[in-house]
Amino acid sequence: MKLSVVIITFNEERNIERCLKSVQAIADEILVLDSFSTDQTKAICERYGVRFLTNPFEGHIQQKNKAWQLATGDYVLSLDADEALTKELEQSIAKLKNEEKPLTGYRMNRLTNYCGSWIKHSGWYPDTKLRLFQHGKGEWGGVNPHDRFELHGNEETALLNGDLLHYSYYTKEDHFKQIEYFSKIAASELFQKGKKVSSLHMYGKVVWQFFKNLLFKSGWRDGIAGWNIAKRSAFATYRKYSILKELHKNG
Repeated sequence: MKLSVVIITFNEERNIERCLKSVQAIADEILVLDSFSTDQTKAICERYGVRFLTNPFEGHIQQKNKAWQLATGDYVLSLDADEALTKELEQSIAKLKNEEKPLTGYRMNRLTNYCGSWIKHSGWYPDTKLRLFQHGKGEWGGVNPHDRFELHGNEETALLNGDLLHYSYYTKEDHFKQIEYFSKIAASELFQKGKKVSSLHMYGKVVWQFFKNLLFKSGWRDGIAGWNIAKRSAFATYRKYSILKELHKNG
């Protein structure tokens, strides 16, 4: 198995080195597809000898599809810049490279670090993702910014041992900034699809999102971090639908 690791970036100087270090031992190729970063992302990547390419950003789904299409490996491991492999996950992938007949796709559990706390509940774990796949056997789909990789046909997959570490937000300000960014993207996607929402429906979704994370997804077991995640997830729901309503109001 020749393995290409592909990563999309934009101003990721805070995260990219950790990601690159975690895959060096298993990658036959590391391809970074950048959206014209203005920080030190390119300089850091060049120190690790990656293929550093640029492409205008049209959406997470579009950019990730472009990245794997540019890869040369038989298999592709697609990561975000704020992710890194645990040693156990790295070893699981290393073993796969020696198998005679690997499966078409492999899933992995993602463990998120939120403002310094590892989140084991709140609907954030195990957060299983299909990230390792045979080249050309699927593509990224979903609705921006919530992408997911979808295999063509009913292909067999397996869950790998080890976690994919996700360093999501360092501060609450980071979270609110991301909420605003993602809400605009999601609302625009819904608007283009002709989706509408009433005020009653919107507030119902906000309340449900809060209690789902805090109670039904056991967010309370994550302590203060779980409480904050529930509140901010509810706020993210509110922002998405309030922006959608504004888009329809303004035509």
